[in-house]
Amino acid sequence: MPAMNAPAAPPFAGLTPDAVLNAIDAVDLTTSGTLLTLNSYENRVFQVGVEDADGRNGFVVAKFYRPGRWSDAQIAEEHAFVAELAAREIPAVPPLALGGRTLHHWTDAASGSEFRLAVYPRRGGRAPNLDDPTTLEWLGRFIGRIHAVGSAAPFVHRPALDSDSFGREPRSYLLEHDWLPESLRDMYAQLSQQALDEVQRCQDRAGDTRRLRLHGDVHEGNVLWTPDGPHFVDFDDARTGPAVQDLWMLLGDRAQAATRLRDLLAGYEDFMEFDRRELLLIEALRTLRLIHYSAWIARRWDDPAFPAAFPWFGAPRYWEERILELREQIAVMQEPFLVG
Repeated sequence: MPAMNAPAAPPFAGLTPDAVLNAIDAVDLTTSGTLLTLNSYENRVFQVGVEDADGRNGFVVAKFYRPGRWSDAQIAEEHAFVAELAAREIPAVPPLALGGRTLHHWTDAASGSEFRLAVYPRRGGRAPNLDDPTTLEWLGRFIGRIHAVGSAAPFVHRPALDSDSFGREPRSYLLEHDWLPESLRDMYAQLSQQALDEVQRCQDRAGDTRRLRLHGDVHEGNVLWTPDGPHFVDFDDARTGPAVQDLWMLLGDRAQAATRLRDLLAGYEDFMEFDRRELLLIEALRTLRLIHYSAWIARRWDDPAFPAAFPWFGAPRYWEERILELREQIAVMQEPFLVG
């Protein structure tokens, strides 16, 4: 596996437990010393115990942003979008405004490392039951409401989900930086190009579909279900794109997709009209996500969390499986999307 041009220190190297607590204390909260690392690779996320002025204990969730991924303006735009949703009683979870700000800069005196962070109220919940039609319809209604707000104004700073940034550029990165075994490189290059050609054909068949502000990564891990319904969390991937981007990851495999889609749209179209042409984009979006995912791991390899979490990345077996996926996606994109 090639060596990356690693910085002097890996990302988050100075983010020790003491540093996390000191950072939270610095944004006008009082920590109790309780700290739990939550599952996140792109950023670092912690559940932190805090005390109020009366000495009562509670919890917040602190998110430390990966250096260099988003600009301050892009993060602020995400925060503003989520706050806009919450103001309209849509169950999204915006960061807390502490000292009049939601994005904070903090420098650790011990390491000299600078971090950007946001602090959120803790929200509990479980994964939604996507086999329940009522749950899917409920989810669809709220996604429709998110999109009704998202269609009202554009993002200015956050990028679009497109074939260049999620397909062509990641493919080039993988090939140009020698992440593939030599024996599989030409095969991957050929099939990934064929897949991107099919993505383009899907987009051509769909035509000029509407683009709006999206959550961008609606899967069951980013929906916390409670007796009162869902909470949508983690808008870190918020982008401009087609509405179907926030629906297709909830559909499951092709055998169950038609039924789930019908239930989602039954709720969605209470608030937003859905353009059926976007169904032609589902497998194209899935293909782009598969290519982008491999490049995402490769780009993060200087972060020690990634080799630990993905030890199989880069092995011939991994790329053989990716080549098989691409073959399958090429075939699927040539078929009509089945709906009930």
